[in-house]
Amino acid sequence: MLDSFLVLSATKDPTAVERANLLNMAKLSIKGLIESALSFGRTLDSDYPPLQQFFVVMEHCLKHGLKVRKSFLSYNKTIWGPLELVEKLYPEAEEIGASLVLLFRTPLGRARAWLRLALMQKKMADYLRCLIIQRDLLSEFYEYHALMMEEEGAVIVGLLVGLNVIDANLCVKGEDLDSQVGVIDFSMYLKNEEDIGNKERNVQIAAILDQKNYVEELNRQLNSTVSSLHSRVDSLEKSNTKLIEELAIAKNNIIKLQEENHQLRSENKLILMKTQQHLEVTKVDVETELQTYKHSRQGLDEMYNEARRQLRDESQLRQDVENELAVQVSMKHEIELAMKLLEKDIHEKQDTLIGLRQQLEEVKAINIEMYQKLQGSEDGLKEKNEIIARLEEKTNKITAAMRQLEQSDNDLLTQTRTIAMSLVKYASSDTQDQYKLVKDISF
Repeated sequence: MLDSFLVLSATKDPTAVERANLLNMAKLSIKGLIESALSFGRTLDSDYPPLQQFFVVMEHCLKHGLKVRKSFLSYNKTIWGPLELVEKLYPEAEEIGASLVLLFRTPLGRARAWLRLALMQKKMADYLRCLIIQRDLLSEFYEYHALMMEEEGAVIVGLLVGLNVIDANLCVKGEDLDSQVGVIDFSMYLKNEEDIGNKERNVQIAAILDQKNYVEELNRQLNSTVSSLHSRVDSLEKSNTKLIEELAIAKNNIIKLQEENHQLRSENKLILMKTQQHLEVTKVDVETELQTYKHSRQGLDEMYNEARRQLRDESQLRQDVENELAVQVSMKHEIELAMKLLEKDIHEKQDTLIGLRQQLEEVKAINIEMYQKLQGSEDGLKEKNEIIARLEEKTNKITAAMRQLEQSDNDLLTQTRTIAMSLVKYASSDTQDQYKLVKDISF
């Protein structure tokens, strides 16, 4: 009965009663759709009645508390406004809105097609969740007491997550969604004794489909892990290539510095040789001048002081050259240390790259193993379906045999009664015991 989900209390707020009724209808619709889809055992299409009723119920839920907007000619009240807002909050929903504007002329038709495409993408719960979180934006389209603004909207969005186990193949291009009338069929949610009898079979099929969905989800996660590992390996290879190029540049710089060091050493040797030659020439000149100007003490002292000054300058020049040579040697040691650090870093990154490749191989092996398990579970499901078909065929045969036996029993009973009645007619009046016996047999 509908008493299980209709709230008829007159003391409550009418809007709260409406929200509770819509919430209960959404629960029944989603539950019935999931159970019927699992028992159906294949991809759903647009003509599937529980699926049609689900879209009608969702349309009523989204319309609850919707503000009336004034247009140029009349008043407008449609759910396309808040659904169009999802494109700004969830970038993946942009493709849906762009394609629907060209296919449908009315906002209501676009909203109905949007719900169908979101169910096919298995993203309806995600889209509506990002919508109800933004209550400040949602208040532009809904009243404060609307279902989407209260806790009931969050509950319905949570229930929509269960629809991700359903595979739907819906074609919205050829349907007349602009003028379609959405009426909730309450008779679909009344319990039937035959549905209770098939509950155990539906539970088994649901368990098998849950295993299948779990394997598909695990495979999807493994594929994402493999892709992330691929991208990480590519980035490491790029960084390794960059480090190798930097190492080659550093080696070239070291070679250039070594050549410059060698050149500086040769220049230093040449300077030293020139200095020694100059000193020797200076000494010869001093001796000559000493012999020449031996009689002039003052001139000799001046020349001697000049020679000492030149010698001091040449010694200072030699000291500067030696200091510059020491600086170049220290720079060489620092460059060699930097080369060793770069080589160590490259070896560590190569070891990391080898480890990541091993992890990639392990993930590939796990993916192949899970795919084989998926194939095995699908084969088991086919065998169970064949066994169920054979059992149903045997049940039909046994039922037909029982009906034949009942018919033969009825025929035999009719014949017995006919024989008894004929015996009653020909029996004498003094044989009361025989008459009673025949009467008992006949009745």
